Amino acid sequence: MKIVVIYYSRSGTTKKMAEIIYDELKNNKADVDIFPVSEIKPEQLLEYKGIIIGSPTYYGTLSGEMKTFIDLTVSFHGKLDGKAGGAFSSAANLAGGNETTILSIIEAMLIHGMITQGDSKGDHYGPVAVTTVDQRCETNCRRFAQRFISLVEKLA
Repeated sequence: MKIVVIYYSRSGTTKKMAEIIYDELKNNKADVDIFPVSEIKPEQLLEYKGIIIGSPTYYGTLSGEMKTFIDLTVSFHGKLDGKAGGAFSSAANLAGGNETTILSIIEAMLIHGMITQGDSKGDHYGPVAVTTVDQRCETNCRRFAQRFISLVEKLA
């Protein structure tokens, strides 16, 4: 049940979120890897049962670097079917587009046939940071990681 956390981060906020999610997955005994998007090839996704993607928000959507990575997955369309997926994002403003960024990532996952899970209590679509990783964000990143492990286990 391998899980991968992939992120793009220019200011360090999204990277910090990725590290918190990674640490929580590790603390819960998950077999997990973490990569900045520049250090993983799209076809490596085939090795994982769970895929988590994080991006900062630029103009209400994901970064160009992450969009390019996702676009390259078209070469193995359908082979991610049934895998677990999740997303997280950071933005500079409260209404900066975090949720639309997460939904953009989740839309691509759904097109691949992946399975995602919302959260009725935490950040509904996935963890978000506004300007910085505060206690609320860290708590939601940890909750997201714990729930993601449960989803991957249910799909195993």
